Amino acid sequence: MVHFRSPSKAHRLFLLLLLPASLAFSPAALSIHSFVSAQPTSSSTSLCSASNTAPTIPMWAQHEISITASSRGCHLITSEVNKAIQKDIASMKIGMANLFIQHTSASLTINENADPDVRRDMEVALNKICPGQWTKDGTFHHTMEGEDDMPGHVKSSLMGVSLNIPIKNGRLALGTWQGIYLNEHRDQGGWGGGHTRRIIITLQGQS
Repeated sequence: MVHFRSPSKAHRLFLLLLLPASLAFSPAALSIHSFVSAQPTSSSTSLCSASNTAPTIPMWAQHEISITASSRGCHLITSEVNKAIQKDIASMKIGMANLFIQHTSASLTINENADPDVRRDMEVALNKICPGQWTKDGTFHHTMEGEDDMPGHVKSSLMGVSLNIPIKNGRLALGTWQGIYLNEHRDQGGWGGGHTRRIIITLQGQS
């Protein structure tokens, strides 16, 4: 028979000294270590400290422009928009510009600003997508305002009535070949008999 001796006082003290070291390798100790390592780094801390500074107050500006289209079709209006907002946008380093046209038979879009054939072909394509003939053959019921009226409503919804354009370093961040189009979808221009369209331009940005 094997007899086990009770550990002496010295042995018990030795075991107690080893106990903290053994805990350092326990699963609980490892999980605590990983949690601590997930704390913010020095770069994150600098971002937090930066939040103590006074925030930059966003700047707002709004303009309304009226543009008379010379005919039905797609018209490049980038220069008119830039002229209207040049003073306010100059001080904005970053932001967003919203353009909104207040009509149901005209629209806004962004496309090529160089070759005018693009604007001509865009109008041809829209007329193929929604032809005026549909007003005559019974496809449309809303016909009291003319052959071009209901097709104008459809084209306006297809193309859209608003644009969001980023502001970068005091200007609209359009691409090299991008321009802003006003798309006039009517021959008659609505009840007013002309083609004058109102566009609201709203700017929000920070210096």
